[in-house]
Amino acid sequence: MTKKVRVRYAPSPTGFLHIGGARTALFNYLYAKHHDGTFIVRIEDTDVERNVEGGEASQLDNLRWLGIIPEESIDIGGPYAPYRQMERLSLYKVRGEKLLANGQVYKCFCSTERLQQSREEQKERGVAAPHYDGTCRALTQHQIQEKEAAGEAYTLRMRVPEGTYRFHDLVRGNVAFESKDIGDWVIMKTNGIPTYNFAVALDDYDMDITHVFRGEEHLSNTPKQLMVFEAFGWTPPQYGHMTLIVNEERKKLSKRDETIVQFVSQYRELGFLPEAMFNFFALLGWSPEGEQELLSKEALIEQFDVRRLSKSVSMFDQKKLMWMNNQYIKRLSVDALVELVLPHLQKANVVPVWANEEQLAWVKELALLYQEQLTYGAEIVVLTKHYFEERVNYEEEAQAWLEASETTAIAAALTTALQQATPNSSADWEQLIKTVQQRTGLKGKALFMPIRILLTGQTHGPELPLVMKLLGKELLVKRLAQFSKVNI
Repeated sequence: MTKKVRVRYAPSPTGFLHIGGARTALFNYLYAKHHDGTFIVRIEDTDVERNVEGGEASQLDNLRWLGIIPEESIDIGGPYAPYRQMERLSLYKVRGEKLLANGQVYKCFCSTERLQQSREEQKERGVAAPHYDGTCRALTQHQIQEKEAAGEAYTLRMRVPEGTYRFHDLVRGNVAFESKDIGDWVIMKTNGIPTYNFAVALDDYDMDITHVFRGEEHLSNTPKQLMVFEAFGWTPPQYGHMTLIVNEERKKLSKRDETIVQFVSQYRELGFLPEAMFNFFALLGWSPEGEQELLSKEALIEQFDVRRLSKSVSMFDQKKLMWMNNQYIKRLSVDALVELVLPHLQKANVVPVWANEEQLAWVKELALLYQEQLTYGAEIVVLTKHYFEERVNYEEEAQAWLEASETTAIAAALTTALQQATPNSSADWEQLIKTVQQRTGLKGKALFMPIRILLTGQTHGPELPLVMKLLGKELLVKRLAQFSKVNI
């Protein structure tokens, strides 16, 4: 009987949810949902000194924001609890003692200084992968008792068997590691806290994990975890190691890379949509059949096939992310669009926090005007800043138009028209433009470009009547006066 699929995302709270972590979680989630399995989130918090405040909450909160919802986790609970490693220490201790009793691990009393010295000596001899030299491997029981009586601290080291560790990687195919290149490794530190490879293997077994999808940086950890499974006579899960995510220069994506926004919370704050991020992350190292790239959560779950996981690096294409987010923004309802942009306008102090109905109606019109070109929520502030400034800031491209005599004539006609009318609807503003056309005899670009530049300082933008309606008569009169003073 085939076991039900159970996969896990197991972050360390040493940082916040990162691009790489989000992709790992997503691929595990998609695999579980495709096979009607279970996706769990557990926390690997044994690196106590490096854990950061808020790291755990960031992982869980931002996964849920993305729509990657676990069935079991530290805050939901589940039949395999606890899901936090520091709450499982007694389980690791019992297992470690069992291996010690069987002679599969041994006590190592080497100091940090001694280990560092050995490492340096191996490097000087040209050893490519320095590893433990086995000093304590053959200690007699008497020697061990003497060291313990002297109060010497010890770690527990795996007695690595000779041989080759082979496994079939779901992404890379057949992989092999020689045990002689690994060396006896620590499973339990002096403080009684397990090392990563020991704890993660025990957790995977205890939680019935069937498949593990993770980044390729974990590939070298796999033989150590296989040793743990072998030591207990257990069947290991199937492993799949996803390729690196690289930047647009095809360099490994690093948390220090300032050319790319790194954390999911930052995209969230900028006003990216979770559905778009979900879609985009799914295409980082996996491809659907056909050319369709805009795929719903349901479609991605249905199509997800590990055979389509890429064997080559995945480029984080920021332009593609912007394009994709724009496509999702275009689909938003009016209310959802306002909900997206309003906080950013309020943060910029151009719309009151406690906006009244009239102000909210104005924001709605503004948002609809820029929905087609908006690539993320916070961009609304940049795109519409000229609506909130009394003075016009003319683009460099506009200078030639400002010096033309036709522009002066248009400014005069527009000023007069505004003094004689108080337009309200878009139709009223269209009529006002027609009035200026009749008085100047100009039409087409020769009419519309100067009006746009006079009122916004820009050479491109949404439909003029709608822009003029949002700017309002009072502000338009002030801006025309600004031009007139400069051109007296």
